[in-house]
Amino acid sequence: MLGPYREVLRTPHTPSMELFGFVGRLPLSMIGLGSVLLIVGAYPDGSYGLGGTVAAVGAVATAILGPILGRLADRYGQRKVLIPVVIMFAAGAAMFIIAVRSHAAPWVLYVAGAIAGGFIPPVGSMLRARWAYLLEGSSRLPTALAMESVIEELCFILGPVLVTVLSTAGHATLGMIVAAGFAVVGSLMLATQARTEPPPGHGGEVPRGARSPIRIPGLMILCVVGMAMGVILGTFELVLTAFSEQQGRPAMAGVLIAALAVGSMLSGIVWGTIDWIAPLNRRLALLLSALTIATLPALVITNVWVMAVIVAVLGIAVSPTLITTFTICENIVPREQANEGFTWIGTMIALGVAVGTSLSGITTDRYTANLAFGVATVAALLAAAVVWLGRRQLQARGRHLTADSSYGYPELNV
Repeated sequence: MLGPYREVLRTPHTPSMELFGFVGRLPLSMIGLGSVLLIVGAYPDGSYGLGGTVAAVGAVATAILGPILGRLADRYGQRKVLIPVVIMFAAGAAMFIIAVRSHAAPWVLYVAGAIAGGFIPPVGSMLRARWAYLLEGSSRLPTALAMESVIEELCFILGPVLVTVLSTAGHATLGMIVAAGFAVVGSLMLATQARTEPPPGHGGEVPRGARSPIRIPGLMILCVVGMAMGVILGTFELVLTAFSEQQGRPAMAGVLIAALAVGSMLSGIVWGTIDWIAPLNRRLALLLSALTIATLPALVITNVWVMAVIVAVLGIAVSPTLITTFTICENIVPREQANEGFTWIGTMIALGVAVGTSLSGITTDRYTANLAFGVATVAALLAAAVVWLGRRQLQARGRHLTADSSYGYPELNV
């Protein structure tokens, strides 16, 4: 089963690239939960609502600046973008930690969170762009993209457990400090991997007047899917923690979150080895439909061990959905704009995580943890409906662009 992945990693210089990429994006599953735990523990009247709202502000900043960073990486190269981004992120993260420990006013937390969130290095998107460059036209590319999703799931297994242990068993700020350190070190080391980096304007120079790929209807749909997946992950990450506390088993929070990620990771490993016959757009629609149904039992389950089984089953649909989403993106976005295309989806996932964390946190504070799982149900249902209605837009189109390109979509010639 692992043979296709071994073949992918035989690509020259990619093992070290993946190692540094893993370190650089491990914080993606740590920073959101870590900031919530830090705020709740540091403020006398701290709540999940406040922590989730601060995380949402950071994610909005990510959604605004992320695609811009991707566009700059397409034009000037990843290394020239990563280094200043890492500096800004480190400054924002340090400001946030100091502000929380000083019991600063909420608006200070929002400002610091926005700086850190806006400049969080888009490591996952850059790695996918590197694989698209290294394996362009190869049958191994879908397996490489599947591997990226599996590795991200591994991050979601290790990250929440690690940040929870560091934040609760050690010093309250240790979880956030370690997460920020991983992001800085991993991103800087990835920047040194010049032999796997796509050259600026790979596949053709990006014209200065070229339209952003977000104008592609298919990518708009994928961004909706990305945001919905983020909402689902953010909701379950926070609500499983609150659920464990309400059931008197707070130590089970890490186990429940890990169960979700394990189910997703294992299904992703299998998914990447199968030569599917069904078209990508139909697969995505079916996966989102299955994901919607899989969230329903969480609304009523009260036993933590039964919940662990439920979230593991739910996780089976998560990684394949992300794999299919990024594979479609690679098919419909011009390769000259691969960084920006992948970054749009990545930032929408990050935004969705924050939105899901915020909405589910508020719902948990006002009602119950079980009811808060409904935030994920609604997100999955809306995404499924959008994909079913717009699945024709998710078919591969032209791959090159000009300054006035409409990407092969006549409806954009307006």
